[in-house]
Order: sequence, then C-alpha cells, then structure tokens
Amino acid sequence: MAGSVVVDITMSVDGFVAGPNEGMGRGLGEGGEPIHNWIMGGEWSYDNGPTFQASGADRAAVEALHTRYGAVIVGRRMYDVVDGWGDEVAFPQPVFVVTSRPHPRREVGTSSYTFVTDGIQAALERARQAAGQRPVVIGGGARVVQQYLAAGLVDEIALHIAPVLMGAGRRLFEHIGDHVRRLEIVRVAESPNATHLHYRVGRP
Repeated sequence: MAGSVVVDITMSVDGFVAGPNEGMGRGLGEGGEPIHNWIMGGEWSYDNGPTFQASGADRAAVEALHTRYGAVIVGRRMYDVVDGWGDEVAFPQPVFVVTSRPHPRREVGTSSYTFVTDGIQAALERARQAAGQRPVVIGGGARVVQQYLAAGLVDEIALHIAPVLMGAGRRLFEHIGDHVRRLEIVRVAESPNATHLHYRVGRP
C-alpha cells in the first residue's frame, strides 16, 4: 500500500534481535549469528564472513526487502555497529538514519544515507517523500522499531523468526506502550532457517 510503514526484522523465537554485547564487527552480538542463518543460506560466523546464499522462501523474503520498499529507516546504533555497511550497498533504496548526532549525507553506489536529527516523524516524512508510491520499511534496530510502534505509526510487521533461543540480548517488543494492537495474519512462509510471518497491524 502506498505510503504504508512496514517493520521488517529478524528475531529469535524468544524475541531477541541480537545477542549480548553487540558492537563493531559483531552487529548481532555474542552468539547471534544463527538469527541471520536464513539470509546467509545456512550456518555462518563473523570469523569466516557472511555468505549471502539464501534460497527458496528465504531468498523471496530477501528480494522483497530489496524490491518492495521505496525507502528505509534505521536507527543510529544499527548504523554504527555495522560501520555504516562500509562500501557495501546494503539497501538499494535511500536510507534515513534516525539520530541525535549530525552527520554528513553519504552516497554509496545506488544508495544514500541521510541523517535525521529531529525525530522519528521527520525521518518518516522524508522517507515517504523519497519512497513515492512504495511503502517505507523500518529495518531496525530494536530501539527505533519500538519508537515507531509506540507512536502508532506502523501499518505492517514482517517478522523472520529464526529457530533459536538466545536467552539474552536485545529484545524487540519492549517499550511499545500499554495499548493492545491486534495483528491480522497476511502471509506465512517457512524454511529450515526461518518462519516468515507478515502481519497487518490493527489500531487500538
């Protein structure tokens, strides 16, 4: 739907998007690699490097992230722990980074990174202008997803559930407000590495 806002993110069965102590060179935290096995096409590690060989339902989910959305919003912490994705084009769309620290705009290949310092609503307005008729995706991390959920700005949630129990780390569904949001299941797909759930968010 044009103008819609979609959270698209991976988490463990017990609700963590990263293990403990995530940081530079280890964005998924200690022991967090299995959360992204579905993107890599199987088991991988930071020591050996990513493989990006998704197939089947997993590949379809990756392609949807790259083709469906017209703009991406991420938080500054997510941007920092991956060092801005270096010279890699992580997203082919323009990316808007929610931050309290000014930073010059970056262009990397077909993508760009614009740093928005005046809040999540301002970032969304700029992302919608860039997206045109396509939806805007909130790609993470947990804190910025929580802010958009708490503000009632999310229309859909695409969750990729990795079959792993982390036990600790950065939990996704915290600090989202007290009112109940009902979710309507739109689509379910699965692979050995993930269950892909797509929901439409109801209003309280």
